Amino acid sequence: MTDRPAGPSVRSYRTSFPASENPLSEGGIWRGGRTDGIDWADVIASNGEVYGAVTRMAVAERRAEQGNLDAVAGEAAAPEGDYDDPTAVLAGPWGRDQYASAAVFSRNPTDRYFQEVEIRLRSTITPHRCTGYEIFFRCLKTQDGYAEIVRWNGKIGDFTSLAKLSGPEYGVGDGDVIQASIAGSVITGYVNGVAKISAVDDVFAEGSPGIGFNFFVGDTNVDHGFRYFEVDTYDHGPGP
Repeated sequence: MTDRPAGPSVRSYRTSFPASENPLSEGGIWRGGRTDGIDWADVIASNGEVYGAVTRMAVAERRAEQGNLDAVAGEAAAPEGDYDDPTAVLAGPWGRDQYASAAVFSRNPTDRYFQEVEIRLRSTITPHRCTGYEIFFRCLKTQDGYAEIVRWNGKIGDFTSLAKLSGPEYGVGDGDVIQASIAGSVITGYVNGVAKISAVDDVFAEGSPGIGFNFFVGDTNVDHGFRYFEVDTYDHGPGP
């Protein structure tokens, strides 16, 4: 995927989600968007897969970057929606430089909703606050596919899009492996080992890796998610 620092990682984790749990816990190592963050939704594990819980489905997602919300008078339009994304991040301290990978499952892809699979880096969840970086891909390999990197600033619905690319080469399908890394201030997203998108941001210097899914996907929440997740973290960047 990418050059990693030499030597052992500070902390690593690997799972194929063997236990069916609602919410995902694996012995308490996961922190959930609803269980711990209150304002977001949790992640569910079932039969070796994880996917997002059903969200409020009160206000539909509309964003200029996704092509369904136009700017007004040349200015960026504020995004609309609940943005209570199902989210789970790993508990405890982790190395600052983080390298994560997840195997995607996708059944019945649709352009009706924005089905996304998301890796989180340097993230934290506490009551009414969720911060960190989110690297995600739409489960659709058409012109409406996309990849994006977003910074979550804390309060629900408060996020900053750092980079976005659209097209079939940026979507994912069943069996693809997505990866994400942050080394220093450089954030990169990959599909099957090929770099697809990158951004630079230095707002958050630490936090936990994790996973997430988009809100407002109706009952298609069970149609997309992950079968496997792994992460290695370090406290120094790649050497010369």
